[in-house]
Amino acid sequence: IMKAMSLALLDYPQLNAKISEDFSALVHKASHNIGIAMDTPTGLVVPNVKNCEQRSFLEIASELSRLMDNARDGKVATEDLTGGTFSLSNIGAIGGTYASPVLMPSEIAIGALGKLSKEPRFDQQGNVVASTVMRVSWSADHRVVDGATMARFSNAFKGYLEDPVAMLMRMR
Repeated sequence: IMKAMSLALLDYPQLNAKISEDFSALVHKASHNIGIAMDTPTGLVVPNVKNCEQRSFLEIASELSRLMDNARDGKVATEDLTGGTFSLSNIGAIGGTYASPVLMPSEIAIGALGKLSKEPRFDQQGNVVASTVMRVSWSADHRVVDGATMARFSNAFKGYLEDPVAMLMRMR
């Protein structure tokens, strides 16, 4: 999911940015430091996987595992909690479907991933088939991005998840 998010951010770089401190400019960030909200025994933490755009699936998975272990043990380092450029909240892990995710102060957008569910859908021939569906709720800073851009970004993200071959072809 994080790699698909990073690839979609390449298509919509304005979502991987921040507003300057004096509110005069939009500062684009080269690195995709994607935060993942984690529910820990001591409360919510949002460590981020740095440079997702440069990492392989396995490198992202390894780093995410390290962050999860540290969060569970209450040992998340400050450098893991800073520098995020985009965040995800996995509300599906606790059974959630929809949410109104709250933006991190230095970020332009955030997504909340709902739980997976099997639902009936029509295939190309019009037959009803069981499909796995994940709902995603988005929030964005409307000083920078409008709803149409978020919808296009969401479709790009969805496209990578639904077509892993396209995602692999796009990777470096």
